[in-house]
Amino acid sequence: MYTVLKHLHSGLRYIVLLLLIIAVLSALSGWLGKKNYTEGNRKLNLFAMISAHVQLLVGLVLYSVSAMVSFSDMATVMKTPNLRYWTVEHVSMMVLAIVLITIGHAKSKKGTDPVAKHRSVAVCYLIALVVILAAIMMAVGKGLISFWTI
Repeated sequence: MYTVLKHLHSGLRYIVLLLLIIAVLSALSGWLGKKNYTEGNRKLNLFAMISAHVQLLVGLVLYSVSAMVSFSDMATVMKTPNLRYWTVEHVSMMVLAIVLITIGHAKSKKGTDPVAKHRSVAVCYLIALVVILAAIMMAVGKGLISFWTI
């Protein structure tokens, strides 16, 4: 079960990243080009948000069963880079990214001006994308994961 969840979570990251990149580029194009906010834009942004939420759910299940997450001795956890990353840093950064994506999507739904809708998505999704990439790069830099392998 753990291995399946780990591979699923690792593989889903590519879908999330791809959809976020496309959504950000589309939103930037719409914002800077003062384009109309289309049904295609709405669906792309929605699918990017849904994929991120699915990734979060799989990650939370993984978080609850992982041996790399520990709450038994937080003083030791905070002094151990591997345990600190998986117990605190990764989940915190990813939840922040999901919150930003959700805010961006909600603001685009409530907005009336097409340019403002694109701007909301562009800003929130871009910041979320940077947070996600920073979290991944932290793990790669610490040798905890390989970006290209599952």
